[in-house]
Amino acid sequence: MPQGRQGDLFQTTASASGGAGDALPMQEHQLMAWQQRLLDFQRPRFDAVAAGSQLAPGQMDLFRGTSSTAVAVQRLNPLALAAQHLQFWRWPERQGDGAALYFVLDRPPHLDGPLLLYVGETGQADRRWKGDHDCKSYLAAYGEALQQVGLGSQLSIRFWLDAPEGVKARRALEQALIRHWLPPFNKETRARWATPFTAELD
Repeated sequence: MPQGRQGDLFQTTASASGGAGDALPMQEHQLMAWQQRLLDFQRPRFDAVAAGSQLAPGQMDLFRGTSSTAVAVQRLNPLALAAQHLQFWRWPERQGDGAALYFVLDRPPHLDGPLLLYVGETGQADRRWKGDHDCKSYLAAYGEALQQVGLGSQLSIRFWLDAPEGVKARRALEQALIRHWLPPFNKETRARWATPFTAELD
């Protein structure tokens, strides 16, 4: 898919309705093709981690980190973590705090597998998602694009609370996970998927 300026693929309401940028809204077949490309890449990873096996060498990134980081990436199954609503932080009871890695996923009803959209790390699991977050803007535009073409989504966020307490080790694991899964809403991988949904984040 041709690489373009951020915002070319998924349009905000303003641009889709004739505002600045005045681009056509994304069509159903385009959105489904984008999702399918992501699914085709990530499915072997989901299958491998669910089976407790490793990917074939040609499917793996050569991890730039310790062997323990590589093992953690191969074993950490985002789907095995408890799914929470994206507005979990509004609930009166705490869902966990402290250091964590977190994963934002979609399980579109029209696909036969999940999509890992974002990987993040935090020292405060109960607070990180509460404030401003670039990923929230992408998710809002993604949800709007799906709604405009009549496609559903099942978004969730999942926390792994056994993450290293040390910032350096936690970020190293986060980066290894990003290289492994290539989630499209992380800044490191947006260009690969031509994914950025909103130009405002440039």
